[in-house]
Amino acid sequence: MRYLAFFQISRLSTVPGLPWLLCACLTLGGCGGGANWGWHTVSPLTVQGQRNLRFLADGFTATIGLAVASAVVSVLLGMLVALCAFSRLRALRVFNRVYVEVCRAAPVLVVMLWVFYGLPVVADIRLDVFAAAVVALALCDSPFEAEILRAGIQSIERGQREAALSLGLNEWQSFRTVVLPQAIRRVLPPIGNQFVYLVKMSSLASVIGAADLTRKANELVVTVFRPLEIYTVLIVEYLILVLLVSWAVRGLERRMAVGDRR
Repeated sequence: MRYLAFFQISRLSTVPGLPWLLCACLTLGGCGGGANWGWHTVSPLTVQGQRNLRFLADGFTATIGLAVASAVVSVLLGMLVALCAFSRLRALRVFNRVYVEVCRAAPVLVVMLWVFYGLPVVADIRLDVFAAAVVALALCDSPFEAEILRAGIQSIERGQREAALSLGLNEWQSFRTVVLPQAIRRVLPPIGNQFVYLVKMSSLASVIGAADLTRKANELVVTVFRPLEIYTVLIVEYLILVLLVSWAVRGLERRMAVGDRR
């Protein structure tokens, strides 16, 4: 019976939004127990809570900066890797497959630690915390971006390229003005999902000292010794950030869809 109950809970956890509801119910339900709760430490109604909330909110800038910089580098690097898949040179096609398979399999945390601590030893390259985090996140995310972009480019009908060539455009011009804009419209939703993934994975940068949301929360925990309350606020912060990113991506999708209809 115990295993059956666990199986039923596991199935329920796949329902969208239910994990957040379960977390809230467990948290609020536990507040009525015998534990010594300290929600005043993160309450906006107290002076201490306001001070702690401002301290936690200071990590938004670093988190957003890491996610945006990593996304830009990752998309650019992914585009270069994706283009290698269409090259006539076998060496570039092999490079595409090796890069995608190797970097896609590497754990983000291990890569981040290796870039920050390993590069100075192996190649005498010293990166600051922000640069090391961006490089690690871009290396781990660019294989997924490359596969998304490759699929988007391949989804464009061959007849459109031939029509562009018949109008006098060369290969690069037809790709830049005809194929790429349509491919970007088609791959925008999965690229948006990858950006959400980067926002969440940026929390790993706290391990090497990045002053992001997670780092601020860890520092506050060792100061006030209220991990449950503080990490609950941290979850809410990431939830707000992810919802804003999703809203922005959907708005961009609607704008590009209007452009297509015109």
